[in-house]
Amino acid sequence: MGLPQRKHDEKRDVLKDVFGFDDFRPGQEAAIDALLSGGHVLAIMPTGSGKSLCYQIPALVLGGLAIVVSPLVALMQDQVAALRLAGVAADTINSSRAREDNVAAWRKAAAGDLRILYMAPERLMTEPMLAALAKLDVKLIAIDEAHCVSQWGPAFRPEYRALSKLADLFPKTPMIALTATADEATRADIALQLFDNRAETLVQGFDRPNISLTVESKSNTNRQLLDFIALHKGKSGIVYCLSRKKTEKIATLLVENGIRALPYHAGMEKDAREANQNAFMTERAVVMVATIAFGMGIDKSDVRFVFHTDLPGSLEAYYQEIGRAGRDGGPAEAHMLFGLEDIRMRRVFIDQEDAGEDRKRREHARLNMLLAYCEASNCRRQMLLHYFGEASEPCGNCDLCREPSVRIDSTDDARKILTAVRATGERFGAVKIIESLGETARRKEDWQSLIRQMAGDGLLRHDMQGYGGLETTEKGRALLRGEVTFESRPFKPAPRSKKAARADVIAEQSDEDQVLIAALKAVRMRLAKERRVPPYVIFSDKTLIDMARIRPRDESEFGLVHGVGAAKLKDFATIFLRAIRDHAA
Repeated sequence: MGLPQRKHDEKRDVLKDVFGFDDFRPGQEAAIDALLSGGHVLAIMPTGSGKSLCYQIPALVLGGLAIVVSPLVALMQDQVAALRLAGVAADTINSSRAREDNVAAWRKAAAGDLRILYMAPERLMTEPMLAALAKLDVKLIAIDEAHCVSQWGPAFRPEYRALSKLADLFPKTPMIALTATADEATRADIALQLFDNRAETLVQGFDRPNISLTVESKSNTNRQLLDFIALHKGKSGIVYCLSRKKTEKIATLLVENGIRALPYHAGMEKDAREANQNAFMTERAVVMVATIAFGMGIDKSDVRFVFHTDLPGSLEAYYQEIGRAGRDGGPAEAHMLFGLEDIRMRRVFIDQEDAGEDRKRREHARLNMLLAYCEASNCRRQMLLHYFGEASEPCGNCDLCREPSVRIDSTDDARKILTAVRATGERFGAVKIIESLGETARRKEDWQSLIRQMAGDGLLRHDMQGYGGLETTEKGRALLRGEVTFESRPFKPAPRSKKAARADVIAEQSDEDQVLIAALKAVRMRLAKERRVPPYVIFSDKTLIDMARIRPRDESEFGLVHGVGAAKLKDFATIFLRAIRDHAA
């Protein structure tokens, strides 16, 4: 069913007049059109691709009330603040607000004075709230971070599972579920749970080509980290650590070496955590040292690196965490240290989890795929994208592409492994397969490394939806037929020498423009502090760069700047025009 011309024009009017954008980003328009036509959508879009507009624009075109489900209070509050600055009637009901504030928000929704209302799943899925919403004109439901709904995913949250009732409770209301992180098994489960497979799945792509990928064997974590950060002096970045204790120690280490570093973990006092997060979001050249408690909803455009001192939990977690770098499209680096002790610790975490055996098997299988990525013998980006079901050519922007390692022909050993996998019914993991190989010249560790590399090269895969066993792929069957060969990296290669410092990226803006941008950032910071919102809620860096390029002289020219909608034109034009005139003077 085609989209009526009126709605087609209206969505573009909202895009420009409210949000100040001239055109949609890839994937946005298809999701919006599907919702405006009354359908359901599962949207898989990379971090920083503008997922929120996929439901905000239909909410404004359709009228009535749109409900947005979000897992984090801070994320909800930032979104509401940004929408209000754009002139949109938005609010949130959540546990961090005073009861009278929540009551006031609900009264506005009930009176038809709100367009968008944000809630956590626990708040939404209570019988009184659902009964009250059933009496209102709910035109759209959006579920953010939708991977939390899937039992197949590593970030499963039981409270999200109740959202599966929404399609039955609101049968005529279009719904959209959005995530940046979901492999094929997780996507299939989301589509089944939320939509009973009656949704259009839109996969925009997972590639972030501006992020350089590197995995390095652990030798001396502190020295490796300091050497890396020395190459990124004066840049903002995130350092992820496995434990709270290590987070504190690494933050202290960086401070002692003259680096502006702040810790962040769930064991800190709430006020201290929030103060450190605000400093990271509003100041330049800050390094946040954090556990995975830090990250979801972080929208700082100039993060130039993400450094993992320890192995992440899965490829999904790794992809989500590195996605916090380079959101402005500029060059960024993802650097991971990888040691054998990490593997042991991750196995312990999985085994000690309060979960059923099926879930533990799946989590071990996910960990095995992450280890395959770490021990890949060819392009890392190819392997990462293949995991999410996306094909690509060698990227030229990972360590294995830049500095190809020594490789040896391992076709015969790979054939032995594939034969053993098939002979045991493709039901077992690496341990059983190695046992079935019997006495050989290779050590167990060598076989484990080889199996991981075969998985990374696409000869084997782990069955995520079954018992987590190894399966032979079509490429693996081609090797058994003698149609392809396999080269591997020797197990535990010698640590690579420290790379020479890379040439600094030449700034795109002129010196004069950079001075003006700094002045505009100072104005933005003042406005953000006055309104108690993050600076990007006022204007993004891209908007300030465009402002410096255009140098508008009056309100009509200010309205041409990227990201300036009608409300922001009214609220901020005079202030920023004055700053531009002062700079010119």
